[in-house]
Amino acid sequence: MNAREYLDILHIAERLKDTPRHCTTSRGRTESVAEHSWRVSLMAFLLKREFPDADMDKVVDMCLIHDLGECFTGDIPTFLKTDADRKKEDALLQQWIHAMPDDLSTDLSALYSEMEAQETAEAKIYKALDKLEALIQHNESPLESWSDHEFELNKTYAFDTVSFSEWLTELRQAILADTIEKIAAE
Repeated sequence: MNAREYLDILHIAERLKDTPRHCTTSRGRTESVAEHSWRVSLMAFLLKREFPDADMDKVVDMCLIHDLGECFTGDIPTFLKTDADRKKEDALLQQWIHAMPDDLSTDLSALYSEMEAQETAEAKIYKALDKLEALIQHNESPLESWSDHEFELNKTYAFDTVSFSEWLTELRQAILADTIEKIAAE
């Protein structure tokens, strides 16, 4: 890859810094997709010793790239995203990836295929962390920023996604305890 190709990729990815997510930060500021992706990646990095049999470097890679399609479509909360939205995002992402240098395109395509299949430990860990980060962020955000349905969603969301891992199930239970405490306190 030459320097211009590299910069072109970074310029497109930069859009995620300005792409707002549904959630707010603890101070009430709307978070960006880039901030979410950063923290999901950090979560994976911090768990390297908890999953010694998994390739956690690959999980970090998955976390870093998982929302790149939102460079083109923006963030649509999971509870509002339709199949048509997913297809559009996937098509635009694939178009961009296929325009990249061959080696990078091959690497990204392989990661996205693995993430989509949800068969490997790495793909399952990435998906669980993605969902758990959203729950953690909701617990950190002011309660008045929550939509009505999020009170129940924060209590029930992602239990199925973490069920493959005792450690992640324990984390989900701790997040639930934080949710219940937050709701009761306000």
